[in-house]
Amino acid sequence: MKHRSRINQYSLLTGFAAMYLSLSLLMRVILLLVSISNAAPTFPALVRIFGVGLMFDIGVAVFFLFPYATYLLLFPPKFSNSIINKVITYAGFFLGTLILMFSFFAELTFWLEFESRFNFIAVDYLVYTYEVVQNINESYPLPVLISCMVLAALLITWLFTKQGIFRISFNSHSPFRIRIAVWGMLLGLCILYAFLISNQLADTGRNRYQNELAKSGIYSFFSAFRNNELNYDQFYRRINDDTAFSITRKCLQDSRSQFLSDQLSIRRKIIDSGKEMRPNVILVTIESLSADFMDHFGNQQHLTPVLDSLAKQNIVFENMYATGTRTVRGMEALTLAIPPTPGSSIVRRPDNDNLFSVGAIFRSKQYATAFFYGGDGYFDNMNQFFGSNGYDITDKGRKLMMGDHFKAIRHQIPDSTIEFRNAWGICDEDVYDVVIRDANQKHLAGKPFFDFVMTTSNHRPFTYPEGRINIPSGSGREGAVRYTDYAIGKFLATASKQPWFRNTVIIFIADHCASSAGKNEIDVSKYHIPAIICNLPGNPSGSITKLCSQIDLFPTLFGILNWNYVSNLYGMNVLEEKYQPRAFLGTYQKLVYLKQDSLVILSPQQKVETYKYLFANNEQLPTKFNGNAVHEAISFYQSAYYLYKHGGLKY
Repeated sequence: MKHRSRINQYSLLTGFAAMYLSLSLLMRVILLLVSISNAAPTFPALVRIFGVGLMFDIGVAVFFLFPYATYLLLFPPKFSNSIINKVITYAGFFLGTLILMFSFFAELTFWLEFESRFNFIAVDYLVYTYEVVQNINESYPLPVLISCMVLAALLITWLFTKQGIFRISFNSHSPFRIRIAVWGMLLGLCILYAFLISNQLADTGRNRYQNELAKSGIYSFFSAFRNNELNYDQFYRRINDDTAFSITRKCLQDSRSQFLSDQLSIRRKIIDSGKEMRPNVILVTIESLSADFMDHFGNQQHLTPVLDSLAKQNIVFENMYATGTRTVRGMEALTLAIPPTPGSSIVRRPDNDNLFSVGAIFRSKQYATAFFYGGDGYFDNMNQFFGSNGYDITDKGRKLMMGDHFKAIRHQIPDSTIEFRNAWGICDEDVYDVVIRDANQKHLAGKPFFDFVMTTSNHRPFTYPEGRINIPSGSGREGAVRYTDYAIGKFLATASKQPWFRNTVIIFIADHCASSAGKNEIDVSKYHIPAIICNLPGNPSGSITKLCSQIDLFPTLFGILNWNYVSNLYGMNVLEEKYQPRAFLGTYQKLVYLKQDSLVILSPQQKVETYKYLFANNEQLPTKFNGNAVHEAISFYQSAYYLYKHGGLKY
């Protein structure tokens, strides 16, 4: 009896596991029947589908069971039959069951639309919760479905009660050694699945449907969340890899480039006959600065007098477009000069160290490279990305923690130097002061430098030091833009007095626009950003009017400076005579290629949409064409994804 009680305390845990495994098996059978013609399962395939599927299902069950095992370990056994334990146990069981009901329903609807287990599209849906809920509400009788799922969870809870499983659990007691053994076993399994069991283990067959059926929806969801990517080869229109690279290389070929390999590669040598100039370079990446905030681009509010003045006196890009709508996407474009691959930015993905970056090109010229951020660089994996790619880091974040393994020098901005801060970090003035002090030290050491500076003041909650501008702090975006511009003016005024200033190029560019929402699903005008190259040797000025991308900034600068270097970048020198105007835009799912007025949008399910884009009124006219623009769009994005997945972006 004593032995039975030791076992029976875990009857609810094992019962929940059996319920989940049974329901998951049923879901796999349903999905198989839905796609039976495409899956075309043979007996060995069925063994793999259900065998590998069981492995993943066990993993999901373990993650569900571990919190309850922890509860049983810590909750005093003498109170197991108390009201408190009963309320907590019933509530936890019902909530866990309800989550399963919702996940199975979501998985079925997701499969019917994408014929796939959860992937980064599902993660993407969390970003656009309102739109997704509205879509579900318009597509299904949502109140009825929710009621059905709640009733199903209540029914299962009642069945477990009817079978006496709860009563057995409440009246059973296990000694601590058994509870710690069960807890330790589940902890070990959690670690095993978290670090050693990859979702890609299911992707070994040639039939995509069989691979997807072998996966588990919940496991796939968290795998996609962790990896931050969407498989291009699986969900987007493809062509032969050799053809894709051939087209891409042809587009990247200009009079100054020589490709270094005939393989699936874009690595090439850029040759310039002019005399190299090697000034210091400070890149100021401005948070959420849309082009239409500036008078130069038609704004009438006079929010950016400093930037408007700089645009008149220096080199300004009139038609540059950001690659995305997030800061990390802008960082990806400005450091790696690559089109936006599906999913999140490479900055947030695993295995993003030692990449061929703009910083690597600067270091090949003996520059010191550094990343400055007024907030906590652990946000969005910024410190890990920059630190693992050769940049020293200065930010206002926490101390290094166990597990921080990037090889870089990291400085924390001292509190004594900070005048103002909010939730996102210190104000732009304080960041610029840090940059100037660091530049002074490097100048004294005789070291040329390239600094990547990320600002934060033009971000909610739009707060900044009082008394700087005539718009109260926290009153809205217009005030934040005005303060951002003010801080730039103060930065330049202070920097101009430093001994290194005359030999320092300073670039101002936005990471992305303030908003991506517009009348079209992809609103091209909401990607238009300002970019100004200031203080070039000889102080040239003028406008670059060609359509171009954020990824073209540094190849153009290197061309102006007459640099010879090896490039593994998709960006091009916009001033090169053979340059063909084009831009790359993207969301998490949509991949956009704009070549002159031809707009191509690549989407999951191998979907290709084509439009004629009218810049004058930001209008997209559906137009059927299947010429060079479509093939180039596919080639650029397919080859970029190929290089990322096969290590071709490594230095």
